[in-house]
Amino acid sequence: MAGGQTIKIAREDGAAGARQKLLAANALALLLILISALAVVRSTHICRQLYAQLQTLESAQWSLQENYGRLVLEQSTWASHYRVEKVARADLDMRPPDLQRFRMVQQ
Repeated sequence: MAGGQTIKIAREDGAAGARQKLLAANALALLLILISALAVVRSTHICRQLYAQLQTLESAQWSLQENYGRLVLEQSTWASHYRVEKVARADLDMRPPDLQRFRMVQQ
């Protein structure tokens, strides 16, 4: 019987060791799952922050595009031929030369 008991004790020790290894593997798996879940939460948060920043930048872009369009329109208005001629006549008192003062130069 003594030989039978030693085998039984050895099996119990082996089963206890296997249980400890399984418990350690489960604990490690749980730790890795928690770390992975926290990484997903963090990356989702960062993604949302970046998307909010993108929305802000796109809003600023549209505002700048509108201002640029207004400035181009204003520039074309101020630089129109009619307005330049009007300012030249009214403010600078400029007149086109008389046709009699034109001379043809032959080469």
